[in-house]
Amino acid sequence: MTSSDVMSHPDTVRAFRTVRRLVFAYLGLSVVTLAAAYALRDHPDLVNPAVWIRGTLVVASAVVTYLFTTRAARGSHGAYRRLRIVSAVMIAAIVVIICAPGTFPFWLKAEQALCGLVLAGVAAVVNGRHLRTLFARSDAT
Repeated sequence: MTSSDVMSHPDTVRAFRTVRRLVFAYLGLSVVTLAAAYALRDHPDLVNPAVWIRGTLVVASAVVTYLFTTRAARGSHGAYRRLRIVSAVMIAAIVVIICAPGTFPFWLKAEQALCGLVLAGVAAVVNGRHLRTLFARSDAT
């Protein structure tokens, strides 16, 4: 079986379709959050410098995550590995943001919780048996 046959297997296509949708939702939430910060920019109790920094970093990470997803779906082992790492690291960062007292307003913490749930779905799929086996197999060849 060739590499392209493996990547076009129905289980692989389904897994990456799910990951793409979840990452696109993460990107959408991130962009909407940055737009909300812009709309609320005249309310310093709702939008502080930490919101701008976090919002910008999250949009950037969502774009990078989408690029990793696209490349991994084409068979890039390196992109797959980075996708696994980035999804886990972002979940950990989100937990820190939610638990940090005072720095971030409640609305941003709520949005980050949603992003965390979406990324948990990404992490579950990319760390699932099918994709791990698929990319482990490509290491052996």
